[in-house]
Amino acid sequence: MWSNLPIDLLLNIFSHLPPDSLARARAACRSWRATSELAVSRNCHPPWFVALPARGWGLSCYAHNPVKDSWHVLDLDRTTTPMRPIAAIGGLILLKLGSAARLQLAICNPFTNQFRALPALRVARTNPAVGVVEDDGDRGFKIYVAGGMSESAGGGAVYEASVEVYDSSCSGGGWGVVGAMPVELAVRLTVWTPNESVWSGDGVLYWMTSARAYSVMGFDMSSKTWREVGVPMADRLEFAALVRREGRLAVVGGTCGGGGRVWELGGGGDGWGVVGEVPAELGIRLLGEKLNWGCVKCVGVDGTICLYKDIGSGIIIWSQGKWSWIHGCYSIDGTKIMSFPIKGILLQPNLARTTF
Repeated sequence: MWSNLPIDLLLNIFSHLPPDSLARARAACRSWRATSELAVSRNCHPPWFVALPARGWGLSCYAHNPVKDSWHVLDLDRTTTPMRPIAAIGGLILLKLGSAARLQLAICNPFTNQFRALPALRVARTNPAVGVVEDDGDRGFKIYVAGGMSESAGGGAVYEASVEVYDSSCSGGGWGVVGAMPVELAVRLTVWTPNESVWSGDGVLYWMTSARAYSVMGFDMSSKTWREVGVPMADRLEFAALVRREGRLAVVGGTCGGGGRVWELGGGGDGWGVVGEVPAELGIRLLGEKLNWGCVKCVGVDGTICLYKDIGSGIIIWSQGKWSWIHGCYSIDGTKIMSFPIKGILLQPNLARTTF
């Protein structure tokens, strides 16, 4: 019966399968493998947490399956070049390539082991802020690079007060200069920004900066202007990170010895409101009795926020308004995993061969 199903009906069935079930379906026969390549996920499943070494990506990373609450190892053998993860782009990961200071970007699909280096920027930059904007309609994306250090005509290092963009939908596939930016903002984005950007529903790309007290810098895509947004409890936060929550800008933060909270920026930027608080027992489970939030990292997408430290310590997750716990990755198939600092990425796995 299954072999006689019309391809459009089979595609509809495959589109509802979680990634692990779809992978098994692909292995059934050539016909199902070909059909699964065309299946588009309905995104009806929670995103996977992918853990990558924070200080240089080797040949393996680890992924948590939220449906089965299980960890898997992903072996990557496309390149031996050191890589550092920056952000998710749909089912892909944006990376910084190499150990050199100058920024060189690449895109990888860790589930299909596909890899592609992006063209070099127009201006060679050291440590700029990198932001990602996704187009949900056609699966396209834009990558923005702002600030950083560049080499002056006289050979010295200067702050680069300009913004470049890479548009995946452009046939040329290169970088273009968007415009200039104030030098003082270029300094802040270069020195005090961890490259964790948020594209919000108000048409602004935001970065968190941590100079003195935390603050948020926003780049308005339509007017090409910059804005600064204050952060709640900015001078008291031991840790703060940006996430997107239902299309709006949100801040996750924690105070020394206190609890963790999630604030959301109101429409029109008219103030912050608390929309969630980390349960005390989960905070203690991750951080201990002293609740030292300085070691915490955060990643979030619409509807899901993860707080974590390293591969073995476990993860606090907030999804659909409920707080819960994900156990750390200690071993896979009997092989012990040594704990190490990680960069967490939330994404929907894409098992189709990707064109990027």
